[in-house]
Amino acid sequence: MVKKIPKGIRSYQKYTLDNGIRILTVPMKQVKTVTALVVIGAGSRYEKKNLNGISHFLEHMIFKGTKRRPSALEISSLIDGVGGEFNAFTGKEVVAYYIKAAADHLELLIDVLSDMLLNSLYDSQELDRERGVIIEELNLYEDTPMRKISELYEGLVWGDQPLGWDTGGRKEVIRKISRNDILRYTKQHYAPENLVVALAGNFTTQKAIFLVEKYLGGMKKSSFKPFLPVRDDQKRPQTLVHYKKTDQAHLCLGVRSFPFTHPDRFVLEVLNVILGGGMSSRLFINIREKRGLAYYVRSSADFYFDAGTLVAQAGLDLKRIDEAIEVMLVEFKRMTAEFVTDEELVRGKEFLSGRLLLELEDTKNVATRYGLDELVEKRIIWEDEIIEKIKKVTQEDILRVAKEIFVNHGLNLAVIGPFKESSKFERLLRL
Repeated sequence: MVKKIPKGIRSYQKYTLDNGIRILTVPMKQVKTVTALVVIGAGSRYEKKNLNGISHFLEHMIFKGTKRRPSALEISSLIDGVGGEFNAFTGKEVVAYYIKAAADHLELLIDVLSDMLLNSLYDSQELDRERGVIIEELNLYEDTPMRKISELYEGLVWGDQPLGWDTGGRKEVIRKISRNDILRYTKQHYAPENLVVALAGNFTTQKAIFLVEKYLGGMKKSSFKPFLPVRDDQKRPQTLVHYKKTDQAHLCLGVRSFPFTHPDRFVLEVLNVILGGGMSSRLFINIREKRGLAYYVRSSADFYFDAGTLVAQAGLDLKRIDEAIEVMLVEFKRMTAEFVTDEELVRGKEFLSGRLLLELEDTKNVATRYGLDELVEKRIIWEDEIIEKIKKVTQEDILRVAKEIFVNHGLNLAVIGPFKESSKFERLLRL
């Protein structure tokens, strides 16, 4: 039986099934598609060290066959046969599976997703084949410094704890993960109370709720294991140099910041846009346009349940990496010493608001945003509320937050390139 939770604002509704599964329905009558997404609190920070990478491994295995559809081909043929798209992603804190297709295929989408979640075979032969695929995926990332540098940076910031481990895992662990390991991990974390179904697109709410209950209402209740709280005890600047013979250096330079639910989250997002969020940002103008030091340079604000980081990233001229680091540090320090301009503030706010509205035109983005909001915050932050919070950000707010996060002892620098000594970089880390 469906239990209706108090109706949400405007265009979404939230329901909870008897077994604890939360359902979000977001009708979008102006489109002709629908996305069904399942998001679960089961990312890599829920893992033990001897199983690092199992969340991602399990994500791969979900698509490899069920009791009703015993091969990956049968599953993919169903979705391809209606012109749909389906995929998944594993992060530090969540894993999500989604299918998007024409709106009249809603039942097929929910049927296939629920079948994969509840009835996957995790066949041993398929597991061994996929083990090789994942190791090659890790090799690809190793050979892609633009991606690898982010993993190294997070490992430097958070250290040897789950939040600092690579989501993809380590090859020596991937080679040992067994079918029983996957079955135990699924039982521990793929629990109804730890699962949100988000539906966005052209459908009727009554039908959507009926279908989710039909296919997932029988999922048995079970307890799930929470993640370990992050340890945060940085006392001095940290550096990590990863030697690789490259023609371009890649670096991440950043600081610890705020968790997802922090009241200054949107202040930090505006600050990030001004610092390095676009082609008119301070880092882009001063590092690429004025000095020609980098092909790409950007910054990002990354939020987790109980932690966060603001980080600048760039691909740089090997011979001028010192200069680029110095410019980044100058821009960090400048954020703490003077108000951003009126023009920068307006542009930063409009950038965030505009990108949000563009994202919400796509059913997959809507389902993902709403599903993550419900899993992380236990509520939906409506776009009008987000835009209002962005509008309220002041120059004083940005200066205050900058002074809080840009502190000398909190600096973290990760570098990939043909460098064998970290001492030259350590000497540069001064605000």
